[in-house]
Amino acid sequence: MPDIDGVTITSQDKVIFPEGGRTKLDLIRYYQAVADGALRGVFGRPMILKRFVHGIEQEAFFQKRAPAKRPDWVEVAELRYRSGRSAEEVVVTDVRQLLWVVNLGCVDLNPHPVRAADLAHPDELRIDLDPVPGVQWGQVVETAQVAREVLADHGLTAWPKTSGSRGFHVYARITPDWPFAQVRQAAEAVAREVERRAPDLATSRWWKEERQGVFVDYNQNAYDRTVASAYSVRPVRDARVSTPLTWDEVPGCRPEEFTIDTVPKRFAALGDPWEDMDLHAGSLAPLLELAESQGPPPERAELPLIEIARAQHKDEALAGLERWKARHQPVVEFLEPADVLVDGMRGRSSVWYRIRVNLQHVPADLRPEQEALEIDYNPWPEDWRPPG
Repeated sequence: MPDIDGVTITSQDKVIFPEGGRTKLDLIRYYQAVADGALRGVFGRPMILKRFVHGIEQEAFFQKRAPAKRPDWVEVAELRYRSGRSAEEVVVTDVRQLLWVVNLGCVDLNPHPVRAADLAHPDELRIDLDPVPGVQWGQVVETAQVAREVLADHGLTAWPKTSGSRGFHVYARITPDWPFAQVRQAAEAVAREVERRAPDLATSRWWKEERQGVFVDYNQNAYDRTVASAYSVRPVRDARVSTPLTWDEVPGCRPEEFTIDTVPKRFAALGDPWEDMDLHAGSLAPLLELAESQGPPPERAELPLIEIARAQHKDEALAGLERWKARHQPVVEFLEPADVLVDGMRGRSSVWYRIRVNLQHVPADLRPEQEALEIDYNPWPEDWRPPG
């Protein structure tokens, strides 16, 4: 077993990305090559360990608590949750700790928006641009530019990066003077202002069935939420990377161009566009004033929703959807891409999947009633289920 930067790499030949045959050692070598940038994204932040112990084709499990058996040089911070429980989470501050986390099976890195020195006050605001099905990439980057303008108009410097998946991330460094609730409130104000300025591009609607265009997701700023950090490899077949960009690059960027193979070369040639991020922390006060002026958000609309499946695995849920479609062919022809709602839901230690269908575009006399679920998986104890 090779020793890299003081970390013994186990199962180095394990294939993590079947397409291309990329192994755990390939992943380790990638993070070693971009370590300065990756560390900037996670430095001093407690993180949830999202572990793909059998490669990306099997679901990850989420581990809040740092492994009990760990080297004495692995740092931790104790986070407390609303349930009354607490967990010592890993805090990465150097290359050795970074590679140790990756060796556990973490493909991407998922830090909290706080530093271990002050767990109550975030020091960054995160905007996650999430396109609904059918939205083109150009609309995503246009929305990112509007988000940049909103942040700039309220005294904050915006930092763009690809998400490594279908969306886009815009960050802003803030001074750690506000609790989570106010940071989320400020992010919601950004989302609503982006929608006001570009209603044909973006939406701030919380309920998924109401969204059209690019959802400006402000809830990533809520307590206990994490986002894949800068230079994280994402668990997608072509091993894309969540890559920091300059704003000049944003209009013409293509997410598929930034992968585990290309980003190390880019990093060596150009360095990290986010290198000076910590020098630009700003105040949330102007955004909180905007939030106050906006008033309450719109109420939830009543839409004709039916639920199709709750499944442990995404492919099971989608198979259930196909069975439902086969029984309801006259209905399917009226559905638009955004009418099929596929939700990855956080369970106790893993993601499960829920599928719903919005029948708003189906003539009322053709709308089917709610039926027994195609798959009815319960990720919670048998004596409890969440509402809805």
